[in-house]
Amino acid sequence: MKHVGAIKVFVSTSRANERMPHTILILGGTVEARQIAAALAARGDCDVTLSLAGRTGNPVGQGVPVRVGGFGGVEGLAAYLKENAIGLLVDATHPYAARISTNAAEAAGEAGATIVALRRPGWERVEGDRWSEIDDVPAAVAALGQAPRHVFLTLGRQEVAAFEAAPQHHYLVRSVDPVDPPLAVPDAQYILARGPFETADELALLERHGIDAVVSKNSGGSATYGKIAAARALGVEVVMVRRPRLPDVPSAPTVHDLVSMATHMLGPVAERGV
Repeated sequence: MKHVGAIKVFVSTSRANERMPHTILILGGTVEARQIAAALAARGDCDVTLSLAGRTGNPVGQGVPVRVGGFGGVEGLAAYLKENAIGLLVDATHPYAARISTNAAEAAGEAGATIVALRRPGWERVEGDRWSEIDDVPAAVAALGQAPRHVFLTLGRQEVAAFEAAPQHHYLVRSVDPVDPPLAVPDAQYILARGPFETADELALLERHGIDAVVSKNSGGSATYGKIAAARALGVEVVMVRRPRLPDVPSAPTVHDLVSMATHMLGPVAERGV
């Protein structure tokens, strides 16, 4: 992590002499992004926009203006940053959104905007965990082996189709939005739910469905850790997909730390220009 003091503060040169609000774009899709947006908007001197990829059909209310949809890669995002005089770009996407994070870092450089990122710490293996750590989803399919198993899939709905390559297993799939089309396998059940999930409820779920393998990304945080704790308690294997490599940009591990970093960069609360 780069020291906060070394971060430049971007000021729009077109109206630099006016006390205009700071313009901030937050790349979201996580609970933390919504919390960061609320904290920065509460300053009163910031124009905050939250960007969502649009993959979730019914997102929860965000509390600030929202932009939905992609930007068209690095060039499209850089153009948006320039056209909207974005001074601060906050990458608060999911830890596995490596493409978006990489595009954000490159676009910020092209547009001359400051970038900071939320880097939520991953889960650490503790005594009693039975983790098989692998690099990607296809490797997770292979890690389940050939013998039929009862598998709990807790990946993004766009990624579960890979498990059609192993139709011998019995799948329990949980997602925020429906898996459409359903998996082309003989036995799959679906749960539509949005976290957080408590450990006691996850224990009951794993036991009720006779789960002997959980497939998960190492998302970190507390909202979905219940399944990991439940698997540990029951001695169930967790096939854990490792995190991708992310760009090296100034970052913070928590919402509080990132808001503090942004506050340092933005300076004292300024009155809006008239």
